[in-house]
Amino acid sequence: MTTPSGGSTPDDYWRRPGTGADAVPDHPPATPPSGPTNPPPSGHTIPSPSGHTSPPPSGHADPAPSGYAGPPPSVPPPSGWRPPVHLQPAPPRRLPPQDMADLDAAEQRSQRVTYGFGAAVGVVLVVLVCLLCSRVIF
Repeated sequence: MTTPSGGSTPDDYWRRPGTGADAVPDHPPATPPSGPTNPPPSGHTIPSPSGHTSPPPSGHADPAPSGYAGPPPSVPPPSGWRPPVHLQPAPPRRLPPQDMADLDAAEQRSQRVTYGFGAAVGVVLVVLVCLLCSRVIF
């Protein structure tokens, strides 16, 4: 097993850099991040969708020194855009009507079967307990 160089722990790579008194010391990550390693110059420009560049908005600070300037701008699809429809699904079928009286009768029958099995198991358990107790007593 290898240990990271530079005195950092394996978890330092995944931790957010702190700014307060409990901040993690500024150690390099165990593995270099994939992407640009040079931060952008302080007078960077923001490209617009038309390709022209403009200076950063006033009153805003430069991005973090990591060089991440945020997600690229997205262009919404044209209005009314929809994927092509090739097949129309069949309309849903109607369910058969339910006979509520028959459903209630079936539920009562199944409840009687469940109670019957429960009573039979209870009788067997009582008999077994009586047999075990009689062996201990006699």
